[in-house]
Amino acid sequence: MAGHKIYKMSFSSVYPHYIKKAERKGRTKEEVDEIILWLTGYSQKELEEQIDKEVNFEEFFEQAPTLNPARREVKGVICGVRVEEIEEPLMQEIRYMDKMVDELAKGKKMEKILRTV
Repeated sequence: MAGHKIYKMSFSSVYPHYIKKAERKGRTKEEVDEIILWLTGYSQKELEEQIDKEVNFEEFFEQAPTLNPARREVKGVICGVRVEEIEEPLMQEIRYMDKMVDELAKGKKMEKILRTV
């Protein structure tokens, strides 16, 4: 199976775009990090190490300590595709993160983004 181009992109090259998107809407880097940590199980230190190592998205998700089971509750459309219908597991993980950052930028409360309510 041929992987998508994004799989080999470094996570650290996309991460600043997540932050910029959130900050343009009055949200913070800390909130973006909270989403990523919730989703992947990384600690803040481990996240920073992954960014410093410039791992690609495939490695980023393969090395994630514990993918949050509640991520399956993330639903909706991102890039014109319903995240819950994406069949390729890695692409679905990437889109979960995209969708959650998008929800943050749209002003949703963290409790709802993290599916704690």
